[in-house]
Amino acid sequence: MTDRTHPSLKAWRETRAWLAQAPLGALAELACRAGFVSRGLVYLSVGVIALLAAAGHVPRAAGAVEALQAWGEWPAGRLLLWLTGLGMYGFAGWRLLQSLFDADREGSSPGALANRAGQAISGVVHAALGFAVFSLIDALGEAREVDDLAATKQAVQQVLDWPGGALAIAACGLFIVAVGMGNLVQAAGKPHRRLVCTRGIAKLAAGLGRLGHLGRGVAFLPLGLAMFQAGQQASSGPARGLGGALDALRAYPFGEGLLALAGVGLIAFGLFAFLEARYRTLGAAEVVDAMGSPAPA
Repeated sequence: MTDRTHPSLKAWRETRAWLAQAPLGALAELACRAGFVSRGLVYLSVGVIALLAAAGHVPRAAGAVEALQAWGEWPAGRLLLWLTGLGMYGFAGWRLLQSLFDADREGSSPGALANRAGQAISGVVHAALGFAVFSLIDALGEAREVDDLAATKQAVQQVLDWPGGALAIAACGLFIVAVGMGNLVQAAGKPHRRLVCTRGIAKLAAGLGRLGHLGRGVAFLPLGLAMFQAGQQASSGPARGLGGALDALRAYPFGEGLLALAGVGLIAFGLFAFLEARYRTLGAAEVVDAMGSPAPA
């Protein structure tokens, strides 16, 4: 094998040609794929801490921002946090393309519109998470601790102070419950259907995707129920973040087992996101290029 035929050089030449042919669309797709990587890192971190909590090695589970806080202690942790924050914005952009421009070609049926509305909300959530990651970087610079529970209660209380705020919080809780139920349904389906890969990778992705959606559903159900209860009581007291919701699983029968299942599932979901970053079909480049094309005369 010569230097000119080395796979890495061939991949670089193909990538450079792709960028030269459609720079905006290509960069948009790269940003979206980076978003999947960042999403995977977040779920992987939360899942590992949840699994450690179930095994008794750490006192409690952690939410997304709390889980990322440990990265700041690594030599390259700040850089990784910066890249993760930018990736969250990239994933939010992908959700924007899905919801507003139908990048996945779902159509305009009632079910498709409901799914696209959920994608829009997911985009807002991931954009907020990106902002939270950069806020975490500032907190690390000032040697401040991040309290996921206190931040969640403060945000809920601010919404409760709005006219109709209790109803909005209750609706948010019901939406999260619906997301959790939707993940349980997807766990029984084919979450890998949009991946273009070999049969072996597809088999791996199917297992990770199903286990990942199961764990995500188990984690989101208590989160949504707590948020609904906060709206129903018009009080921020019952509200909790993802870490608190995972810890709440311990109150259920076989609670430690449920927490361990959620942790393993969230780790699997993070690994599945890495496979999506590489193999998922994305319509981002086509949508962005179409937006930049001149209108026909």
